[in-house]
Amino acid sequence: MNRIFALSLTLSILASMIFADEGMWTFDNPPLKQWKERYNFEPSKEWLDRLRLASPKLPGASGAFVSPNGLIATNHHVASSIIAKLSTKERDLMKTGFYARSRADELKAQDAEVSVLVSYENVTDRVHNAAKAGTTDADSAAKRSAEIAVIEKDCTATTGMKCDVVSLYSGGEYWLYRNKRFTDIRLVMCPEEQAAFFGGDYDNFVYPRFDLDFTFLRVYENGLPAKTPNYFKWSAAGAQDGEFIIAPGYPGSTARLLTVAQLTYQRDLGNPAQKKIWETLRKGLETYSKQGPEQLRQAFPGMRSFANSLKRLDGQQDGLLNPRQFARKEAEEKDLRDKLAAKPDLNKLYGSAWTNIAKACEGMEAMSNRLSFSVLAVSRLGTIASQIVTYHIEKAKPNEKRYPEYTDARLEALKRSITSPAPVYPEMEEAQLIAWFDEARKTLGNSDPFIKAAFGEANTAGVIRKAIRETKLTDPAARQALLDGPATSVETSTDPLIALARRTEPIVRELRAWNEKNIKDVEAANGTKIAEARFAVYGKSMPPDANGNLRISYGVVKGYEEDTTLIPYKTTFFGLYDRALSFGEVPPFDLAPSIEARRDKVDLSTPLNFVYSADTIGGNSGTPIVNREGELVGLNFDSNNQKLSNRYWYIEESEGSRAVGVHSAGILEALRKIYNAPELVNELLGTKPAL
Repeated sequence: MNRIFALSLTLSILASMIFADEGMWTFDNPPLKQWKERYNFEPSKEWLDRLRLASPKLPGASGAFVSPNGLIATNHHVASSIIAKLSTKERDLMKTGFYARSRADELKAQDAEVSVLVSYENVTDRVHNAAKAGTTDADSAAKRSAEIAVIEKDCTATTGMKCDVVSLYSGGEYWLYRNKRFTDIRLVMCPEEQAAFFGGDYDNFVYPRFDLDFTFLRVYENGLPAKTPNYFKWSAAGAQDGEFIIAPGYPGSTARLLTVAQLTYQRDLGNPAQKKIWETLRKGLETYSKQGPEQLRQAFPGMRSFANSLKRLDGQQDGLLNPRQFARKEAEEKDLRDKLAAKPDLNKLYGSAWTNIAKACEGMEAMSNRLSFSVLAVSRLGTIASQIVTYHIEKAKPNEKRYPEYTDARLEALKRSITSPAPVYPEMEEAQLIAWFDEARKTLGNSDPFIKAAFGEANTAGVIRKAIRETKLTDPAARQALLDGPATSVETSTDPLIALARRTEPIVRELRAWNEKNIKDVEAANGTKIAEARFAVYGKSMPPDANGNLRISYGVVKGYEEDTTLIPYKTTFFGLYDRALSFGEVPPFDLAPSIEARRDKVDLSTPLNFVYSADTIGGNSGTPIVNREGELVGLNFDSNNQKLSNRYWYIEESEGSRAVGVHSAGILEALRKIYNAPELVNELLGTKPAL
C-alpha cells in the first residue's frame, strides 16, 4: 500500500466516522448531534423513552407494539417458529395463514418469550474493578463473570425482571439492562408462507422485492391482553421518498471493532468452518424432507433458516475477501495505533493488546475443527439432553462460578425452553444427528476423543437411531422429572440420549475451558484495552458493535443506482403480480392463494416494499421503521446484497447499501383487500375498539 493511498484511506475513514449515517447506537448515547446537524431532528428524552418502550424484543429479532392492548407487529419469518409449532399435519398454518377474528380465537404460542427494555444502568466500574483484582487473564475473567452473576442475581431478586449485564465496546463498558418479560404470546394473524417469502431464496437479500413479510402477535398478562400504553401509531400513508426515519431494533452481531488479526482468522478459518457446519445441518434436513410432504413441512423452517444463513455468510465473506474493503480496516487500525504510538503513556498501557490478540488467533488454527464439531447440541433433542446433563453439574456450583447461561438469573428461561411442549419430530432428529456425526467423524477421525466418547467402535447411525428411538426426552414430563430430580437421576439414567450426552460432556467442557483460557479471556482482556484506547483517542463518537440488545439506527428512505440503472425506493402490488406472471407462476414465483383470488380487489398502485439507508443487520428483522412523528411507516425484513458485508464495516449508502422494509400502507391494503381483517385494521388505526 503506497503512502498516498494509505493517507486517502485514513481520511475517508475519519470522514465516514463523522458524517455517515453509520451505527447501531445505544439509548444511553443516541446520535443527537448527527440528527440535529443532518436532519434538524431534536427528539426529547420522553420521545426516546416511548420509542424504547414500544420496541419489544422477540427471539433473535425485533418487533413493535402497535396498539395499547399488547398487539405486536413483526415479520412472518420472525414468527415462523411460533407458526410452525402451532401447525399440524392436518392444519398447516404456514401454508394456509391464520386470522383470529376475536381474542378468543388467538392461538397461544408454546414456548415464546417477548421482553421490553425498561431501564438501564452503567455498571462498568463494578465489573472492571472486580476484573482488575485478577492476577492473570483467566483469573480476571473469572472474577468478571462472578461479579456479573452477582449483579444479575441481585437485580432479578429485587425487581423480578429479566436482568442482563451487557458488554459494550469489547468490554470497554458494561451496562445492566432490566427487561420486563412476557411469556404468554398469542398468534393473531399471519399471511401464507408463500405471500411472506414470495420468490424464495432467489429473491432473498435482493431488491426490488415483493413480500408480505408481516405477522401480528399479542402479549398477555394474567390471562388478559397486556396494557402497552407506549406503542406506535400506524401510518396509513407509510414511508415516503426522501423521508428521515429511525429504526429501533435488536441487531444480532457485528464485528466492526475486531482487530485485523481477528478478521483474518474469520476470513481464513472461522467463516469457512461455520459454512461447513451449516451446510452439514442443512444437508440432513434436505435428505429428510425428500421422504414426503409431511417431512417437508417439518423440515422447511430449518432448511429456510440455514439457506438464509449461508447466503448471508457468503456475502459477509465476499466483503472480507475484497482487498479494498479489507485495506480500509487495516488503515483504520493503523491510524489508531499510530495515534497511541505518539503518546507514550497511552502506548505503554494499550500498545501490546493487538499483538496479544494476534497470538491467540494463531492458536485457534490447530483447534478449529475440534471446537466446531465436538458438539451434540445441534438438534432439538441433542440440545435438550446436553442442557439437562450440564444443568445438574452447574447447579451444584455457587451461582457466581457457573457458566453464564446457567446462573440463577437465566435458569427460569432455560427450564422453560427445555420443557417446552412444542412438537418434536424423532425421525427428523435422527436425520439431523446422523448427518452431523457422519461429518464430525470424517472431519475429526475415529481417534478423536469426542468421537471415541460418543461411539467407541460402534456405527454412527446405529448409536444415533438407538438414542433417538429409545429416549424418553420426547415427553416434556420426562424432561421436567430429570430437571427436578437429584443429580444422581441423570448420572444413573439409562436413557440412551442422556447417556450419549453424559459421555461427551467432559470433552465439551474441556474444549470450552481451553477456548476460554486461550482465546476468549485473552480477547476480553485485550479487547478492553483497545476499547479504552479508542475512548482515549476518539471518545464515544463511534457506536459499539451490535450484540442482540436494543439499538437505534437511522437513515433516509431512498432508492439507489445499480450498475447502469436506477432502483426505485418502492415496489407495488403491480410488481408482485407482474413478477409472478413473468415466471408463469412457477414456484417459488407462484402467488399465494389469497393473493391470487383477490387480484381484482387490490389497488395495485399501493406500495408493497421499500428501501432505506439505516444501518441494520440480522436481528433487525421486525424492527419498526418510524418517522419523526413517531409513526410506524414500515417493518424491516431484509437487506440487499450490497449490505451483507456490513457485519465487518459500514457500507456507505452511495454504494447502494440498503435495508428492505414492508410498507405500512401495503400491510393495510393486504389486511383490508386480501385477508378481510377489518377488526385488526380498526385496532391498528385506533378507529374502533378491538373485539
